[in-house]
Amino acid sequence: MNIASTGTPLLYLGFTVLVVALLAADFLLLKAQGAHRVGVREAAAWSVVWIAIALAFCGWFWWYLDARFPREVANQKALEYLTGYLIEKSLAVDNVFVWITLFGFFAIPPELQKRVLLYGVLGAIVMRAILIYVGALLLARFHWILYVFGLLLVVTGVKMLVFAKDEPDLQRNPVLRWMRGHLKITDEHHGEKFFVAKNGVRYATPLFVVLVLVELTDLIFAVDSIPAIFAVTGDPFIVFTSNIFAILGLRAMYFLLAETAKRFHLLKYGLAAILMFIGAKMLLLDVYKIPVMIALGVIGLILLASVVASIWHSRRAPPRARIVP
Repeated sequence: MNIASTGTPLLYLGFTVLVVALLAADFLLLKAQGAHRVGVREAAAWSVVWIAIALAFCGWFWWYLDARFPREVANQKALEYLTGYLIEKSLAVDNVFVWITLFGFFAIPPELQKRVLLYGVLGAIVMRAILIYVGALLLARFHWILYVFGLLLVVTGVKMLVFAKDEPDLQRNPVLRWMRGHLKITDEHHGEKFFVAKNGVRYATPLFVVLVLVELTDLIFAVDSIPAIFAVTGDPFIVFTSNIFAILGLRAMYFLLAETAKRFHLLKYGLAAILMFIGAKMLLLDVYKIPVMIALGVIGLILLASVVASIWHSRRAPPRARIVP
């Protein structure tokens, strides 16, 4: 039994209300805590919370479908959701690495980073929703778009593999150069403020500049990650929910990886391999449709191998080159 979309207006409305409630709770908690440095333990705890919420939704989604459709449909759709969530969660790691570079470049204190990332997540959700809607419309009308998406993912994966060791050159970033040429920007930080007034003149703070670049990088990464999920499922509701849940946990993932990023320096190679695998899956769609279970296993094995290889390589590094978290 093939179901194009499990989403109904009521399901979309209910999920939107859930996301708004989660964001409101997150915002209120951030306001109550105030500006403070997020440690690894706190970040790990929040990562577990967000993953648990995403898995709980998967369980509810399976139960909802199982009551309305044959069991195999519920199993298949739940598996598609889990695979899409894992893809988005893994590809978000490269996004996090860029954020680490941005905060380091602008010397943003750790206690000020939470507010930027909260607004960054809000912007990312809006952008993802728009891109998913457009992607679903294109795929519904033009099947050949899948091949374009597949080729894009393969090319992106190859580029990521070739330039894995390169660091972003922010000095040459065109958006940053434009902002510096058209905006008055303060040299110093002003707490969590994005704008301040000096002698009647409005200035942007480095925090605002970083926020713009964070939103821009997420838009760029969304162009890769959203087609990657469409390679697993053509169900827009599954693409939307798995993507949004992965984004909701992105801030916690950042603070978790910020302290240990260099330990997992080989993850980029794993992410490149995942992109190429998913791109190949798309390109072969009309020749051989790789089962979702196999795709989930391959992605999980690639991630596990890159993490284990990173840890092993870090421990075997010479004393002078060894990374200390």
